[in-house]
Amino acid sequence: MSTRETVVRWDDPSTGLAQLPHLSGLDYLRKMMHRELPGPPIAAHFAMDIVEVEEGSVTFTCQPDESHYNPIGMVHGGLVCTLLDSALGCATQTTLPAGTGYTSIEIKVNYLRPVTKDSGPLSCVGRVTKPGRRVAFAEGEVLDKDGKVVASATGSLLVFPLPTGQPPS
Repeated sequence: MSTRETVVRWDDPSTGLAQLPHLSGLDYLRKMMHRELPGPPIAAHFAMDIVEVEEGSVTFTCQPDESHYNPIGMVHGGLVCTLLDSALGCATQTTLPAGTGYTSIEIKVNYLRPVTKDSGPLSCVGRVTKPGRRVAFAEGEVLDKDGKVVASATGSLLVFPLPTGQPPS
């Protein structure tokens, strides 16, 4: 057997979370994209990066590797689902005013093609289809390096006021 290893490093998220209640979702994610605020630790685990942020839309990239494989030698669907959930959520976040948060209510993923380490970099676009003050709806897709759709998703997200003076736990 040949042992492989990966190291995961991330920045302390508390600095960015302290700014969250004071910035619109769009401004918060743009600062994250420009590395003015730290990204979420989950992004380091999955080699995800925000590359585009507009109101109602976010694009992530992700470079899968063997450490993301399931028992049959394919990238685990959980990575693809996490990528889609992140894109749908962050797209929703771009429509929210300061002091407002969100969480996924549900997500439906359609897996259309297998993904391996050679499929990447993956690109994932999330778009809001219906913004809302209580519930928002979004959709997205993941494309492989050749531009083929490997998965798509739709989801709904709960919108709520953030606790004042402290980041969500």
